[in-house]
Amino acid sequence: MSAPAPAPELVVLLDEEGHAIGTTAKAGVHHSDTPLHLAFSCYLFNDRGELLLTQRALGKPTWPGAWTNSVCGHPGPGEGVVDAVRRRVLAEVGMRAEDVRLLLPGFRYRAVMDSGVVENEMCPVFVATASGEPRPDPTEVEDLAWVDWTEFRDGVLAGTRVISPWCRDQVAALPADPLSAPPAPHAGLPPAAQVTPA
Repeated sequence: MSAPAPAPELVVLLDEEGHAIGTTAKAGVHHSDTPLHLAFSCYLFNDRGELLLTQRALGKPTWPGAWTNSVCGHPGPGEGVVDAVRRRVLAEVGMRAEDVRLLLPGFRYRAVMDSGVVENEMCPVFVATASGEPRPDPTEVEDLAWVDWTEFRDGVLAGTRVISPWCRDQVAALPADPLSAPPAPHAGLPPAAQVTPA
């Protein structure tokens, strides 16, 4: 007797105020009319203050092969967003996120690929630290590199560093030194992200 198929991963759908209005399967959420949904981005730094930059796997449905921030993901229904950050950092790059701090609670973006596929997310932005060497999941990460944050930021702001559209806008909004910036209050998160884990 074969094992039952795993349940599909779900993402949280949002209204314009950031309240949860339902869920849908992650596998089918991105298309030409992608509904607004909850996500997050994380910028992961090592003990030298370098940023882990990742290249999205070539099989990803949105921006395959694009270089971007360390990890992106979607909190599941009822999942605390910090828990989701830790879960996805471990799953995507094989590292444990420490000192996870919220910096941009209200970040939102919509971007359209040349193919017409749309990203449409309320996407709080976090920074975290991690030690050791990454062990990336090849279905998520094509390549990675540790980069100097200041040089990276300067290149993004000057338009000389090609990066995903959400990462470009996030870097422009992040403090010049995100590791020393005070955390933002969680009250600024979309209501659907203000989940207290059981």
